Amino acid sequence: MLDIGAGTGILSIFAAKAGAKHVYAVENAEIAFFAREIIKQNGLEDKITVLKGKMEEIVLPVEHVDIIISEWMGYFLLYESMLDSVLWARDKYLVKGGKMLPDRAQIYIAAIEDEQYKFNKTQFWKNQYDINMSVMTNVALKETCIDFLDAYGNKYDHDAIVSDSCKIVDLDLVNMKRSDVNFSATYHLNVKKDSTFSAVIAWFDCHFENLKKKVTLSTSPYAPYTHWKNTIFYIDKEQRVYTGDKLKGSIAVRQSKENHRELDVKFSFHVLGAPQTPSKHDSVQLYKVR
Repeated sequence: MLDIGAGTGILSIFAAKAGAKHVYAVENAEIAFFAREIIKQNGLEDKITVLKGKMEEIVLPVEHVDIIISEWMGYFLLYESMLDSVLWARDKYLVKGGKMLPDRAQIYIAAIEDEQYKFNKTQFWKNQYDINMSVMTNVALKETCIDFLDAYGNKYDHDAIVSDSCKIVDLDLVNMKRSDVNFSATYHLNVKKDSTFSAVIAWFDCHFENLKKKVTLSTSPYAPYTHWKNTIFYIDKEQRVYTGDKLKGSIAVRQSKENHRELDVKFSFHVLGAPQTPSKHDSVQLYKVR
């Protein structure tokens, strides 16, 4: 088994205890030294080998592995671009018919109302130490907000969600190309309540399907809290929407040329009014996930 981005080695330890013949734990950061000590303290040196370095630069002492496991996911699933290394290792080391854990990942979006956050953000820059810095407002809203929307009182409740959800990408991690991390898609959301549309919320699900007991890791606002939280894209001008309205548009996601760990996201928005309400204007916005 190959564990990419092993960190403290916790997944490698789980794998060894579950019966893996041998685990190769790859970690580029200094925490690799701590992983070695943790593994030693738990008596697993004969089962786990920690290799410090970048996945693309080290050489495994075996030609193939049967399973690749990695907690590569970042905010908005693809932030940090660690999936590139996982797919590189898949192509080089995974035996034909081997398992990827997880083996599928999807991103979903929905429309939400959150005027209070935008108001607070605007007021924050209007007066900093008696200095008007409101020019920063638009810049701040072009960066996504990483927060958790849930039904348990942490920040929002589900009343903030004003539409159904839409899947914007579905990645087959076993067969996808590395270039597929850059994608574009159209979306279609149905407004479920009279409210204000002020942002799009995004989350991801990761699936472990090629197992006897299938497992899904969800970062949905309808699932328990995870450290990935949700990614929220605020629009410049919120719009009043009504039950039956349709929110349509497109999204394009690209790794940033300036910093490949970051993501450049382009959203287009168009609210198509229900028969009793007029259509709203189109808008296009650019965002940075970092």
